[in-house]
Amino acid sequence: MKTRTKNQPDFLLFVPFGLLLIVGLVMMFSASPSMALKSGDAFFFVKRHIIYILFGLFALNFGMNVDLEKLKKLAFPFLIISFALLAIVFLPGVGRTMGGASRWIDLHFISFQPGEIARFALVLFLAASLSNNPGRITDLFRGFLPPMLVVGILSAMLLMQPDMGTVVSIILISFAMLFVAGARLLHLGVVSSLAAAGIIVLSFITPYRFRRLTAFANPWKDPQGAGFHIIQSLLAVGSGGFWGVGLGASKQKFQYLPQQYADFIFAVYCEELGFVGAIILIGLYLFFFGRALKIARGASTLFENLLAVGIIFLLAVQVFTNLAV
Repeated sequence: MKTRTKNQPDFLLFVPFGLLLIVGLVMMFSASPSMALKSGDAFFFVKRHIIYILFGLFALNFGMNVDLEKLKKLAFPFLIISFALLAIVFLPGVGRTMGGASRWIDLHFISFQPGEIARFALVLFLAASLSNNPGRITDLFRGFLPPMLVVGILSAMLLMQPDMGTVVSIILISFAMLFVAGARLLHLGVVSSLAAAGIIVLSFITPYRFRRLTAFANPWKDPQGAGFHIIQSLLAVGSGGFWGVGLGASKQKFQYLPQQYADFIFAVYCEELGFVGAIILIGLYLFFFGRALKIARGASTLFENLLAVGIIFLLAVQVFTNLAV
């Protein structure tokens, strides 16, 4: 039987990948013009999205041909660089604050969130460190707590921005990688309980996070204020019914939903393509991640296995977080 070479794409992985790219681009055409008109160009976000796709395909080609052993050696320096970038966001003139959060570095010609870089840096670092001493992970002090310390420092820096969402995602990703590496369930259970307790406490003692929780629990209590966007998104999803109102026919995208082309694009998608469309989209994602995990299990080294698992969970957490908005 013919085997697949290292750099040869997996067909069953690239089919949902290609379909998801097409769906994303089509929905950007549908959801973004009403917001983009404010900039004077109805297709501003569509053009930007195409540029992002091209950059992504370039990164894909690079990733398929990169020497993973050389990448492994860069894990620690890359982690240090990501820490430095997280600190830079607080420098006046370089860091940019929006909505009370200092999460962006603004270079005038481009702005980006160092938290996104830090997530991949952490995945790379954990894959490298856990694969160097695979048997040590069961030892609480020598194997389990050192990577947890790195996760804790990174989480603290992100909470200073503040960026609770990224903190939750890196905790989930880290625990998935530690589980695959062979960490004891007792250690994972204790630390996950402490992390969950900390997140709950921070959510309740921070006013704006508490308002979000109460709005989520009962958006109808303040329908014109904190609950407005949740209600509008529910109306969008409910209006879609079984088959949807038709591609391009959403009403909620016309200034009822904020960030229609980003945070709330799934609500617009559900309104236009209905329950059937939503099931197909979620099915594509599940097939993609399931196939990716199967490929990860066949990795030739523990480092490659852990790196693949980390990247898969990084993408999966991001996807299902945005679907849940």
